[in-house]
Order: sequence, then structure tokens, then C-alpha cells
Amino acid sequence: MKAGKVVLVILVILLLGAGGGAYYVWNGLQPVKASEQAVKFTVESGMGTSKIAQVLHQNGLIKNEAVFKGYLKWKHEGSRFQAGVYEAKPGITFDELIAKLNSGEVVKEAMTRITIPEGYTVEQIAKKVSEATGTAAEEFIKLADHPGSEAVAAFQEIPAGAKLKHASEGYLFPDTYEFKKGTKDSDIFHRMMEQFQSKIDNIPDLQQKLKDRGMTLHELLTIASLVEREVVVDEERPLVAGVIYNRLDKKMKLEIDATVQYALPEPKERLLYKDLKVESPYNTYLHDGLPPGPICSPSLASIEAALSPKASDYLYYVTKKDGSHEHLFAKTYQEHLKNIKKSNSTTK
Repeated sequence: MKAGKVVLVILVILLLGAGGGAYYVWNGLQPVKASEQAVKFTVESGMGTSKIAQVLHQNGLIKNEAVFKGYLKWKHEGSRFQAGVYEAKPGITFDELIAKLNSGEVVKEAMTRITIPEGYTVEQIAKKVSEATGTAAEEFIKLADHPGSEAVAAFQEIPAGAKLKHASEGYLFPDTYEFKKGTKDSDIFHRMMEQFQSKIDNIPDLQQKLKDRGMTLHELLTIASLVEREVVVDEERPLVAGVIYNRLDKKMKLEIDATVQYALPEPKERLLYKDLKVESPYNTYLHDGLPPGPICSPSLASIEAALSPKASDYLYYVTKKDGSHEHLFAKTYQEHLKNIKKSNSTTK
């Protein structure tokens, strides 16, 4: 064969090889056949790009491991990939995969959301937790009655020997919580207590204010819980707190319906006169001073109102019957009777 023909054959072979190589790379760069069925894959901590490429190929997300690794090298990528469980649909491009791995766009774990409204009791909270987790409400109540190592620092101030219906009443902060599915009741309980501690710790000069008022945190929470169950309109919280302090200062019984409701086995839509005689340390119609402890989980607004009540000469209040949830306030019992009559004659 002449030298010219040999050179031509060699060039043809090289061109074919180059073309085959180019097609090999081009084909490897193309996304796999698209699918709406997402697949999950895991990137372990310390996993290199070779192993990651292998995982992606095994899960049907890339066509060629070598081409993917070469693409990463060309783009100077791969050093910022984050570990975790990912989810992607076949048909995703290299750049989309790289962006997902760089951002750590991992699959969110299945979560359970529990919202505890302000003013809920331990028993109501236990029911909420039970509905969300499927565990028995009694298990949560046991924790609330005997928190042990789950208790936070603020809980240690509860007076010894206090005749409490539930030891942790008032110490579980009302909020919206998210937990991984399968989280134990003890962890849920402790999280609520920790949230309470966090909120308390962020109240400016709390300990000094308590000292100035000559009261304990437990007493403050008790008053805050009374305010929480008595008041709907935020602006009235400090004023109602002031009425409670005024009655305590004058050695008057508080006579707060919410304490009777708490003492009853089940709350009622409307209290009867016989209910006001139920024997319980929480019944402020029968017993002087504050009840043994909080009657619900107070909001931060009620805690702050109890800490900074609005000064007045009011000793009485009655709820308006006009649907506004506001109150009529009075300095004397005679004025109070007039307000009751006025309230009863008011329609929505």
C-alpha cells in the first residue's frame, strides 16, 4: 500500500475514533429518560465523587459514571456536596443534580405538627398530643404529674407540698411544635418545658421584678393563668391583673369562675350556684388567696400583664353580653351589680 493511502486510512480511523468518543461523551451528558416517579438516594458523609457517581448511576439518574465525574472536574464541582437523603426524578440534568447536592436539598423527614392554644390545661394538651401521635393521653399526664429529669430550672420553684392537680400545669408553653414522627412523649413534653423556660429567660429583669413585687415565679404564673382564662381582649389583660392584685391586697376572695371550672371533673358551659360550692383548693369562691398553682398554660401576654398590671381602684368586673368579650369594671359592689344588670340587658 502506498504511503499516502496508509496516512489516509490512519486519519479515517482517528476521525472515527474521535467521533465515537465524542458521541460517547455527548450521550453520557444527556439526561436519562424522564419519569414522574422520584427516586431516593443517599450521600454518606465523606463519600467521594466516584462513589456518588456510582450511587446516581445505580439509581437510574445518570447514564455514565465516568462522564459525570469528568463533567464535575470540568465545572470544578464536587467539593461542596452535602451528605443526606435526596430525592430526584429521572430526567434531571447534571447541573440540576449538582445544584441539589451543593444546597443540601435533602428530603424532609416526616413530621408531626402540634399546636397548643393559649389557655390550654395539661389535660387538653395531653389530648392534643395523643391525637397527633396516637399514644395514650394518660402517658403524657403521667409525665406532667411527675416530670423528674424532664423538668426545667423554673419548675424547681414550685413550693413543696402544694396541692396541685397537675404538677406541670402552667409550665408547658402554648405554641406550635414540629416533631419527627415517632418522637417519644417524654421528648415532646420536655420540648414544651424548654420552650417555656426560654420564654421566661427572655423577659427583661424578671427576677428583679418578682423581688420588687415580693412574689415567686409560681405565684406569677398562677395569676397569669387566671388572666388567660378570664380575658380575651389583649388590652384588658393588665387591667384584670390589677383587679386580682387589688382583691388580694384587700384580703377579698378572688371569686373567679375559671378556678371553679378547673376544679370540676369536666368544664361546663355555664356554672350553677351549686358548682361554686365544690370543695377544692382551687375554688376561689371558698378559699382565700391564690389557688395552689396555675389553672392553664398562660400566654406570654398574660405573663407580662401579671408582671406589670395596670393600676386602678377596680375590684370587680363582669363580661359584656354583646359578643365583644370585653368587661365592665367597677370599684364598688353596688356599681358591680349595676354592671351585671347592664350586661344582662345587652344583646348582640
